[in-house]
Parts: sequence; structure tokens; C-alpha cells
Amino acid sequence: MSKRERVLNAFNNKPVDRVPVGFWFHFLEEEEFYQGLDNPALIEKNIASHKKFIEATDPDFVKIMSDGYFLYPSNVYEDLKNAADLRNFKPLGKDHPWIQGQIRLAKAVVNLLEDTSAFYNIFAPSTFLRFAISDEKFIEYFREDPAAVAYALEVIAQDIAYLSESVIKEAGADGIYLSVQNPGNGEFTYDEYRKYITPSEKFVLAHANLASPNNILHCCGYAGNKNNLEVWQDYEAKAINWAVTIEHVDLAEGKKFFGGKAVIGGFDNRLDKLLHAGTKADIEVFTEDIIRKAGKVGIIIGADCTVPSEIALERLQWVKDKASLL
Repeated sequence: MSKRERVLNAFNNKPVDRVPVGFWFHFLEEEEFYQGLDNPALIEKNIASHKKFIEATDPDFVKIMSDGYFLYPSNVYEDLKNAADLRNFKPLGKDHPWIQGQIRLAKAVVNLLEDTSAFYNIFAPSTFLRFAISDEKFIEYFREDPAAVAYALEVIAQDIAYLSESVIKEAGADGIYLSVQNPGNGEFTYDEYRKYITPSEKFVLAHANLASPNNILHCCGYAGNKNNLEVWQDYEAKAINWAVTIEHVDLAEGKKFFGGKAVIGGFDNRLDKLLHAGTKADIEVFTEDIIRKAGKVGIIIGADCTVPSEIALERLQWVKDKASLL
């Protein structure tokens, strides 16, 4: 079975010859995540690092990292003094270098692959806004004028929706990996999130789904962020990835929770946890335990989120090798 067939079979709850395995990590330094628009050399570094990773690990699929493009550009930030100012947001438009640069990045990585699925990292509109103004300001403005925040998210979503379609149609990615997160460790109630944040996220997903049925929803528990998974339970994505460790919902439970959709994950991604620091024997036992509990259909073994960049690649191979024997 080819790698693409194996992964897409898993996405569609069809039999596989072995459970696919996929991990990903950042290729730039944290301070560089936001600087790619002004420093093209960082994007070249990102592409070269993808190439090195692909050649070293022969992955079942690739999550294309958008390192360098974490800052959604806008002149609004300079004059942002209160929530009402968020209504000054305007779409960047399809020709903006921030959008076209990401299409080129995605295409460059796709061109490195042969019969391997690729999914481009897309942050939710609320995440882009929080990156730009901080979590604290996002929450402050939301409490001040949630409708103004929702307006800004709707504008950002227009650009993200176009980007999502384009990395699939133009760059050749199989789908997107949409990263969503409850701001402020569950700061917002279910009703607040669904009314003011969900529409922008569903808008992006709907446009990605127009271009490809094979999109991933990532419920981000990075750095221990606690989420309310219920706000995303009805999102139309083919596969779901969440922080099993943080949410205390394993793959088998999550598969039921998300209506039988394919699920990705199983390992804690954090420093000094099993994947990063455990013994080979313990990692193999844990891999076997995942498959024993969740089965082999509609399952992809991975991690809660991005794994540490300093992790030894042989550790990821231990998981893949063990899964291939089960």
C-alpha cells in the first residue's frame, strides 16, 4: 500500500496494511516564526529543513509548517487602542505577499514529495489575531466588544479561506491542518465561543472542504492549554487531532466523541515526556497500547501537538517500526 493510499484510507475509515504514523516539529526558531515576510531567507531555510526531514524519515505524510508566516499583517495594529478599532480591519486580498508567499512555500514542499500526502498548517483567525495583539488584549477586547472581535475574525477569515483553497488547488497539498484553540485556557463559555469565534473557523473549513475533502482539525493544547472540545464537535473535518494528555480523552474515546471520524495522535508532545525522553521499550509498549485500545481503522499515530525540535529522529522511527509490526 502506498503512503498516500495508507493515509487517505485511514482518513476515510478504510482498512490499511499498517497504522500510519506522523509527527511534525518547527523548522525555525521561535523569534523567526513571525519574520518570514520581511526575511525571505527564513522561508528558504524552512523549505530546506522540510527537505532534510523528509529525506531522513520517509514520513507517511507531511504537515507543512508555516514557520515564518505566523504574523497576519495589518496596519490596524499600529493604531489599535480599543476594541472598536478592530472594525478597521480590511482583507489583505489574494495578491498580498503574505498569501502568495505561503502558496509558494506549500508548493515547494509538495514538490519534494512522491506519493506522500501533505497538509498545510493554517491557524484559525482568532489565533492569528492573538499572535498579533497578545492573548491578554484579545480577551480584554472581547469583554469590551465581542461583536468587534467577531468582525475582525470574519475579515481575517476571508484571507485564510482563500489561502486554504489555494494551497490545495495551486500548491497541490492534499488538505489543510486547521489549528484552533480556546483562548485563555478555556476563558470563553461554550455559547460565547460558538457565537463569536466559531463562524470564522467554520468559514475557513468550508472553503478548504470545497477544494479537498481531506482536511485535519487540530484542537491545540500547546503548552498545556486546556480546551473545551465540545465547541468543535460538529466541525466538518475528515480527521481530528487533539491533546490526548491534556484533555484526558484517548483516541478511542475521541473517535466516538467526534462521531467516528478519523483521529490522529496518542503521544504527549512535551519535553521530558515519553516520546522525548522514554526508553525504546516503553515507547514500543505505548505504541502497542494505542493500537490495542483504538484499533487499526481510522487511526493515525502522532502527538498532541508539535514535538520538540531537538528530539532524536530515531525515536519517531521506533513508533513507526513498532506500528508496522502490529
